[in-house]
Amino acid sequence: MRAVTLPSHGDADVLTPAEVDDAVAGSGEVLVEVVATAVNRADVLQRRGFYQPPPGASPYPGLECSGRIAALGSGVAGWSVGDEVCALLSGGGYASLVAVPAGQLLPVPHGVSLVEAAALPEVVSTVWSNVFQLAALQPGEVLLVHGGTSGIGTMAIQLATRHGAWVLCTVGSPEKAERAEALGAERAIRYRDEDFVEIVRELTDGQGADVVLDNMGASYLPRNLQALAVGGRLVVVGLQGGAVGELDLGALLTKRGSVHATSLRARPDTEKAAIVAAVLAGVWPAIEAGEVRPVIDRVLPLEDAAEAHRVMESSTHVGKILLAVS
Repeated sequence: MRAVTLPSHGDADVLTPAEVDDAVAGSGEVLVEVVATAVNRADVLQRRGFYQPPPGASPYPGLECSGRIAALGSGVAGWSVGDEVCALLSGGGYASLVAVPAGQLLPVPHGVSLVEAAALPEVVSTVWSNVFQLAALQPGEVLLVHGGTSGIGTMAIQLATRHGAWVLCTVGSPEKAERAEALGAERAIRYRDEDFVEIVRELTDGQGADVVLDNMGASYLPRNLQALAVGGRLVVVGLQGGAVGELDLGALLTKRGSVHATSLRARPDTEKAAIVAAVLAGVWPAIEAGEVRPVIDRVLPLEDAAEAHRVMESSTHVGKILLAVS
């Protein structure tokens, strides 16, 4: 099979398309013939040597894909060869074949193309498990999303707005602010020249955000706490601003707040399967009704993975960057 390999760590040019041994479906797994995969920040971290795959996972990047089932491992029921699916992966999406635990498969939603479906599993699972399951966002509450035009951000805005929440987000430019507000954000805060803490307080009459979905980590930790409402929940899903920060426990105690830091990749298969099942029940009907859509910035050939990483690192994109396997 073809795959994008990592002979070494470094800049985007280390991503090397190559012929490698075929993936094989083990017990409880299916083999997917990949049609498309998506680029995530975790792939960039893996390429740079900062985020190794969990034990037993494919060494190749790629945390989600879409395609057709090519083979079934022993013990798999409910799926057939030829079914069109998308999947949450622990790695290996940048390839023409990938083995996936059956519990991490999703049917391609009606109204979404097979290529577009590659944009869904990772972001929808991240948003649903963190914003709705862990932080328990309620209708009428305020959600602050950092990186409002990222893949996760564009999905969080849509799902939270549909849920009846009041959504604020941070973005890097006026153009991105327009895109975020068109998706349903009440106000997109331009972090380069606006203070999100001040604006969140102003727009909420001093109350703050009930839930903060953060992709920055350490650099935003003190200000996220300042922006949090009493009883608020801060959920950290990315570390673009560093991994080590100082947390004012006194302020957190006064606000009766909570801080969670989570990731999907290293979770046990049973936990991932439970999240995928919840996504199928809670999100797929909204997608099929046209109420929520994947936002796709561009689709590049798998062989152009290096260019896709450069686009992601430039932060000029809106939504997901996909890689198509021809």
